[in-house]
This record gives sequence, C-alpha cells and structure tokens, in this order.
Amino acid sequence: MNEPPVDWPAALAQHDRWLRTVALARLGEPQAVDEVIQEVALAAVRQAAPLADPSKVAPWLYRLAVRQALLYRRKCGRRRRLASRYGEQVRAGDAGGRAEVLDPLGWLLADERRVQVRRALAELAPRDAEVLLLKYTENWNYHQIAAHLGVSHSAVETRLHRARRRLREELAAMNVIEVGK
Repeated sequence: MNEPPVDWPAALAQHDRWLRTVALARLGEPQAVDEVIQEVALAAVRQAAPLADPSKVAPWLYRLAVRQALLYRRKCGRRRRLASRYGEQVRAGDAGGRAEVLDPLGWLLADERRVQVRRALAELAPRDAEVLLLKYTENWNYHQIAAHLGVSHSAVETRLHRARRRLREELAAMNVIEVGK
C-alpha cells in the first residue's frame, strides 16, 4: 500500500505556530526561533525516506523541532567557546516589543511580572515549559497537545500537573507568589 506523499509546505504552514512555541520553550531565545524553524523546514523537505504514516506528521515534526533546537544550542555553545578563546565577549539583549500603555505604573508592574514568570519558566525542564506554553499561549486542550506531541491524554494531564506544580515552586522560591498551606 503506497501512501500519498506529504505536502510539506502545507504541513509546515499548518504546524508553524505550535512548533515555534516548542522551539521557544526549548531555547528561551525568541530571536533563535526563526533559525530553528527554518532548519526544521529544510530537514522535513529533504528527508531521505517518506513517512511511514502521513497521519503522524505532527509528532514527527515535534521530534524534529526538539532535535533542531538541541543542535542549535550545541552550535551556540561552540560559538561561545570560540569567542571566549579569542577574548571576545558575547552580549545578548532583550528584543522584546514595547506596547503603548496609558498607565505607566500598570505597564511597569505587568512587565516586571512577565520577566519573573519568564525567569521561572527558564528554570523549568524544557518539557515542562513547552507543555505549559502549548496549553496557555496556544490555548490547546489536552487532546490537541497529546496529538501533536505523540503522547497519551493521561500523559499530558500528568505533565501539565507536574509542570504547574514546578512553576508554582519556582515562583514561590523567587518570592513572586505566596504558597498557602
């Protein structure tokens, strides 16, 4: 039985948003997401063997995005080591966008809260961060997350429960929230 080939441009366009969320969760650097997603697209298009089951495109792309994020981090590590060998200093700035807000104090407090939550997310394991981001930035339900990550519904429930608990612990450790007993 010969399965029809996957329409990669359409598949990549369909899964682009959540793959970017996964890459951001793994990398923690918004500016690196485009490069990783481009590598995912290249790897998908130039794959040597077609997928055995075209209905499993989402889990396959997920694994590919995780692999490309890890390769990107490795490449960045090599660059940092090379730069330090030659005495160069690597500097990274926050390229976050600025929103126009009427209440400066409200904007400042909200921005400070976002920074603290980002720090707490950065302390989590990448799997925890990605499942939280898929749930709360993409507004996906458990079934959608399970289908795209290639895991069971109960695995998603367990991962989300543990990730929320770990995020609360991180925020409490940073004195951002109070933990009630």
